[in-house]
Amino acid sequence: MATQYGSQYGQGYAPYSGGGFHDGEGTGLHGGGTGRPRHRLPAALRAPVEARSWRELAYVLLSLPIGILLFTYAVTMVSLGAGLLVTFLGIPVLAGALAGCRGLGVLERVRARGLLGLDVAEPEPLRMKGHGPLAWTGAVLKSGGSWRALLYAVLQFPWAVFSFVVAVVLWTTGWTLLTYPLWFWVFPMWAGQGGMQLYGDEHHRIYLDNPFEITVTALVGLLITLATPWIVRSLTTVDRVLVHGLLGPSRLSARVVELESDRGVVVDTAAADLRRIERDLHDGAQARLVALAMDLGLAKEKLTEDPRAAARMVDEAHGEVKTALQELRDLARGIHPAVLTDRGLDAALSAVASRCTVPVKVTADLTARPAAAIEGIAYFTVSELLQNISKHSGARSASVDVWRAEDRLMLQVVDDGVGGASTSSGSGLAGLAERLDAVDGILVVDSPAGGPTRVTAELPWRR
Repeated sequence: MATQYGSQYGQGYAPYSGGGFHDGEGTGLHGGGTGRPRHRLPAALRAPVEARSWRELAYVLLSLPIGILLFTYAVTMVSLGAGLLVTFLGIPVLAGALAGCRGLGVLERVRARGLLGLDVAEPEPLRMKGHGPLAWTGAVLKSGGSWRALLYAVLQFPWAVFSFVVAVVLWTTGWTLLTYPLWFWVFPMWAGQGGMQLYGDEHHRIYLDNPFEITVTALVGLLITLATPWIVRSLTTVDRVLVHGLLGPSRLSARVVELESDRGVVVDTAAADLRRIERDLHDGAQARLVALAMDLGLAKEKLTEDPRAAARMVDEAHGEVKTALQELRDLARGIHPAVLTDRGLDAALSAVASRCTVPVKVTADLTARPAAAIEGIAYFTVSELLQNISKHSGARSASVDVWRAEDRLMLQVVDDGVGGASTSSGSGLAGLAERLDAVDGILVVDSPAGGPTRVTAELPWRR
């Protein structure tokens, strides 16, 4: 039975085990197990010697020479192109300058990925209308990614100068003061006349040359050393924003791509629904009505010859009419039941739960009704999940919970069946996940082998 249930839902999906979603470093966001090693030292004490801190420092140090290169290239090439705009040469020169900025942006994304752990997607590709140099030049000049890369080359330089100065001053000052007792002991004369000179002229001199002053100096250095990694981290946060905002895809472009993908899913889903309705009508009610018409024709012929046989055939035809009407009601109910429109999601889910082959407890905590389209998708989702439970789970009981969490509609269907459910490609749950994703929804399946199965769906409250 477990194989049958798994084949319906599909295989190959790593089930959600209840430990919470995980980020890239293996940390349970909801308090579950974690793959990150636990350290005895607090983060504030580990920061100066952590590899992350040194990678971020390396990023800041490299930003200055790279910023000089980017700024010089951008200003020189754009100025050259703008100056040549009075001739035809200015346009291709400007396009080449923008293309160069895009290429340098690729290197900056690689550097951010290697040193900051920031994975930024490529900007939107060039949309060329035709072929040849003129089409490429027009595509580069019209691309928002090209101009954002140019803006990055200009803005990154002043910020690189500022962050470089801050980072170098803090790191050198902190480590110099922290290690002052060591090099005071090793090089006492180089440290000054018996100590480090803070101020001195022929009339007045101050030296750090007694144990108290040396200890205070080291403690100040320790504080600066402990604080510097966090200051550098805050500096690189601005770099992250610049790289992500100017060298990655624009939000508008990403949203357009997402909407285009969602539109394709919606169209495919609508086409699949139409095919299902046509198939159900053709193989169900339509076939019964054709058979009914033939039976009534035969009954009409036998009406005068054999009234009893004709009456029996009419009685059988009456039963076929009832069956066809029931199939039509079920088909209409599967599209959009009247009870959902009239009484809302609670009553509609209770109705569909009553037709499940296992006992289902429905709990709905909704003080208002979501958007009609979201309500329909929620009903379809629960209906499909309960249908799978009836056919494949081997469960003895199930439950449906519906509630609102801020601006999201939450659905959770739980059964005590054999488990093995999956959203792998080709399964029924994969199609359901795509349908929810088309409206910015999420489907999470937790179904270990042996059960129980817990399917959680999240939908926007308004669309």
